[in-house]
Amino acid sequence: MEILAAEDPWRDLPPTAKLVVESAVRSFADRGFHATTLKHIAAGSGLSTAALYVHFGSKDELLYEISRRGHESALTIVEKAAALEPADHAFHTLVYVFARWHAERHTVARVVQYQLNALTGVQAEKIADIRRRTEHVVRRVVAAVSTTGDDDIDLRGLSAAVISLGIDVARWYQPDGRYTPDEVGRLQCRLAARLLQLGSHSASSN
Repeated sequence: MEILAAEDPWRDLPPTAKLVVESAVRSFADRGFHATTLKHIAAGSGLSTAALYVHFGSKDELLYEISRRGHESALTIVEKAAALEPADHAFHTLVYVFARWHAERHTVARVVQYQLNALTGVQAEKIADIRRRTEHVVRRVVAAVSTTGDDDIDLRGLSAAVISLGIDVARWYQPDGRYTPDEVGRLQCRLAARLLQLGSHSASSN
C-alpha cells in the first residue's frame, strides 16, 4: 500500500492542467483518441478550447503526456517492488501492485495501455523505451524465482504473461463489479504463481 499510495501521476500539475488531463483521460477512455476532439476535452474540464492551449499544444501532446506519466508511474511501482527481499516476496508484491494499480487507475490504464497506436515518431519511441524498462524489471524478478534461464524464450514468454495479467485488468475491471482492487491483486498473484509452476515444470522436464 505504501508503494501504491506514493504514485499519483498528476501530483505536480497545476490545478487547471490537472482538470484538462482528467477530462482527456475520460474522453480517450470512452471514445478513443481519434474520436475525441478538443471540444470534448474542453467541455469535460469546464474550460474553453482556447484555454487548453495554455497547458497543452495539441491533442497528441495530451495523449503523450498522459501515456508518459502513466507508464512512468507503473514502472516506479514495479521497481520498488522488485527491490524487496526475499525474491518470492518481491515477485508477489510486484504482481499485486501492478494488478491493483491497473484496477484503481483503470480509466487511466485503458488510455495508457490501449491507445498506444495513436502515438507516433519520437513520442512512440519514448513510451516504448519505458515499456521495455518495465519488462526488464519484471523479467529479472521472474528469473529470480524461476528455474528458467535469463536467455530462454520460456522466461521471456512467462514474463510477458505475468505483465499481461496486470495490464488486462484495465480492460475488464469495473468499480461496481465482483472484485475490489485488493481482491484483484490477490487473484492475479495466485494466477501468476500457477504460471510460474507451469514454467518451472516445463523447464525441468525438457
